[in-house]
Amino acid sequence: MSGPTHATSHTPRVFSGIQPSGNLHLGNYLGALKRFADSQGKGTPTIYCMVDMHAITVWQNPADLRHATRELCAGFIAAGLDPEQSILFNQSQVAEHAQLAWIFNCVARMGWMGRMTQWKDKAGKNAENASLGLLAYPALMAADILVYHATHVPVGEDQKQHLELTRDVAAKFNHDYGVDFFPIPEPVIEGAATRVMSLRDGSKKMSKSDASDMSRINMTDDADAIAKKIRKAKTDPEPLPSDLEGLADRPEARNLVNIYAGLADTNAEAVIAEMGGKAFSEFKPALADLAVAKLAPISSEMERLMQDPAEIDRILGKGAAAAREIAAPILQKTYDIVGMVGAKVD
Repeated sequence: MSGPTHATSHTPRVFSGIQPSGNLHLGNYLGALKRFADSQGKGTPTIYCMVDMHAITVWQNPADLRHATRELCAGFIAAGLDPEQSILFNQSQVAEHAQLAWIFNCVARMGWMGRMTQWKDKAGKNAENASLGLLAYPALMAADILVYHATHVPVGEDQKQHLELTRDVAAKFNHDYGVDFFPIPEPVIEGAATRVMSLRDGSKKMSKSDASDMSRINMTDDADAIAKKIRKAKTDPEPLPSDLEGLADRPEARNLVNIYAGLADTNAEAVIAEMGGKAFSEFKPALADLAVAKLAPISSEMERLMQDPAEIDRILGKGAAAAREIAAPILQKTYDIVGMVGAKVD
């Protein structure tokens, strides 16, 4: 194999995506939406995507999926993401994702897919009846990222393995074809509350699938509901400790401290410095006030935006057109490298 023939310099670019699975909650906000909004306008182009093609790896009610996609778009905007500063779109409107995913299906190895923790968790003992899409999901995720030559990907802890696979796919493609074409993207994991836990069980991640609505703060909750859920959040009888080490074996206390830090744009050390020694009867009202001040306006704005689905669709369509301007030439260059004669895109 000859040396690299398509050497490139990779301009920094941020990409991340969220599944439109409905019921946005505080974990989505602190772990993703708020971070996305905070990262825009800092000189690095930012691209954010509603990954509706990933959502259908398990069956979705079509009407619910359409609603969830628009609601997620409303959540992005209400959380502070500006469609004039960042590209915001839904995945299925940009065909280049699926087209590059097929090439990556041919680059990725079956062994890589079978080792994915999420595949094992979701398919379990019923793997024979799981969709092929659920198995191939990481190749599509790699295409989502690499079709924009993204160099940095804000991810939660639970997505690190998928990003590692994306890096493996990029490296194998570059090696197999003797090119330096796809960047090896870096994960961006930051913030005090990148992993928000259940308000009823500090050992479990906050989730829309939890049977108890009291376990999570939904992004559509009003001020009263937000305050009530904070007040009733599970705690222990001890006051807050005077240092972080004192939170080590107190998952519920640690979770509430991290939520406070995330909402206040600070860190857990600063929260403990301010609140250490206080009983939860003092700390919870302060956290409830902070949560209402930060989240209730987002809930109200989401409700307002959802009254005009045509405007949401317009925003998504405009974002998709901007996304294709970047993705189409990268896909075409990929086709050229692979040797797909006559494979041209619009």
